[in-house]
Amino acid sequence: MQQQHKMRVFSGSSNPKLAQDICAKLGVELGSIKLSRFQSGEVYVHYEESIRNCDVFLVQSLSHPINETFVELLVMIDAAKRASAHTVNIIVPYYGYARQERKSAPREPISAKMVADVLTTVGANRVITIDLHASAIQGFFNIPVDHLTALDLISEYLRSKHISNPVIVSPDAGRASMAEKLANHLDSPFAIMIKKRPAHNESVITHVIGDVEGRTPIIIEDLIDTGTTIINVVEGLKERGAQDVYVCATHGLFSGSALERLNHPNIKEVVVTDSIVQEQQSDRFKVLSVAPMLAQATQIIMEGGSIATLFKDSGI
Repeated sequence: MQQQHKMRVFSGSSNPKLAQDICAKLGVELGSIKLSRFQSGEVYVHYEESIRNCDVFLVQSLSHPINETFVELLVMIDAAKRASAHTVNIIVPYYGYARQERKSAPREPISAKMVADVLTTVGANRVITIDLHASAIQGFFNIPVDHLTALDLISEYLRSKHISNPVIVSPDAGRASMAEKLANHLDSPFAIMIKKRPAHNESVITHVIGDVEGRTPIIIEDLIDTGTTIINVVEGLKERGAQDVYVCATHGLFSGSALERLNHPNIKEVVVTDSIVQEQQSDRFKVLSVAPMLAQATQIIMEGGSIATLFKDSGI
């Protein structure tokens, strides 16, 4: 008879509320852990309860300040391994460095692969994440990766809005697959923006493939960082006769003055999830919770079954 190992869930410092919400859905208590810094800035971790032979789940988004949260997660994994945890499963709703998943110029790093190597080497047994910037990042790991998507969550919310004459818009060719799936969910047409990037976090719209005139665009992205690209897309759509726009993304990084940029007169609503902590914004911002989905995935991992049953379309 297979031994049933006890599950324990612990939170890093990046998103403790999400960890608490996951535990509430699972009907378990959030584990007790001490996280602190030495005067030099070094990370200190201490599990304040026994985790010997437990299946440990660590909740930590690699969000701002990313290098701090990344190292903290590494130290949490190492401490769990040395405390004789049976498995160390990391729930990383937002996988930082994911935009550096390939070389686009000579002498550049592939940082997403480096992060995968370090997480595996330090002792992670499994990764649970949401809407990677590139699905191929799953292949950077030699351990199981459960790649979840917030697409169903977003589509259900949009359906409840009863948006008239919508068109799903991909801001670039890389998001075309996600836009097509959302369009299928909402039974809507979709369009693709063609852009060029003169520098990081900068873009210029050159063409639009698809009919947007007179329609209500719903822009779908995996993440919003500075908001510059989104605003360029919004203004490009307005120039082509579109109505005011809904902006949807799984991960809201909102770096720098992004929130001010997104407070744009032609944006009706910005929809993101709580994969990254979101402060209370205006009514224009809607935050959807990924806690139920992450709790269900955790339960499936513990009890056995298929993660694909969580989604209408598992081919993400």
